[in-house]
Amino acid sequence: MRRFALSLSRDAADADDLTQQTLEKALRSRDQWQAGTRLDSWLYRIMRNAWIDTRRARARTSRVTAPEEEGAQVGQDPRPSLEAGLELARVRRAMDQLPDDQRVAVALVLIEGCSYEEAATILNIPAGTLSSRLVRGRTALLARLGGT
Repeated sequence: MRRFALSLSRDAADADDLTQQTLEKALRSRDQWQAGTRLDSWLYRIMRNAWIDTRRARARTSRVTAPEEEGAQVGQDPRPSLEAGLELARVRRAMDQLPDDQRVAVALVLIEGCSYEEAATILNIPAGTLSSRLVRGRTALLARLGGT
């Protein structure tokens, strides 16, 4: 769940908050989960809706503080993880450039490992629409990352 939260929020602290918020909402609404259905799909849908609500709320207010992680890394030698960090940043930038619908489809299927059917259910779209978004998202990522 945290990986999906991170792909939505693009920030570790926000991903942790979103994961916690999702679990709290799921526990409060546990009577709405239908036995025999996939719990993870239900949780991903709650998380996606919670993220949409969070984005809307943030659009109304501006953020004026830096993430806590930026202050925690002051004074550390960045060289050991610089190369890995640069590559991860490059992939994140490529993901960030994708339209939201493609980014979320790629995150659910390629990062979270959901099946096409599960991802389509989570996003409440037809499987063909998911497939189209996924193909366009993969193609755009490969082009941005210099793949063939």
